[in-house]
Amino acid sequence: VYLVESGGGLVQAGGSLRLSCLASGTIFRINDMGWYRQAPGKQRELVAVITSGGSTNYADSEKGRFTISRDNAKNTVYLQMNSLKPEDTAVYYCNADITAQGSGFGDYWGQGTQVTVSS
Repeated sequence: VYLVESGGGLVQAGGSLRLSCLASGTIFRINDMGWYRQAPGKQRELVAVITSGGSTNYADSEKGRFTISRDNAKNTVYLQMNSLKPEDTAVYYCNADITAQGSGFGDYWGQGTQVTVSS
């Protein structure tokens, strides 16, 4: 099982980006999926999480600007980021709780995608 993020890049302040994360492999079930980020010199922090049923939770600083969604049929989670600020600059990581066929439950991370917001 592995997660692959895409959609990062360089954007001006006030702009938008949409991140995608595809879970692949011998997947039996995916529970929570989420996005985290890590800025230089800082700890990794939660951005948003979504359950398999579609319930969402956001960090306070992202409420109203970011939207997390998922397509269960495609094993994909998205993060729509609007009104981006320079302080949103970070490496964004996808995370998922996955039960894999034959190997049980595990917590999986993607390799990260860089988001840079210029002022």
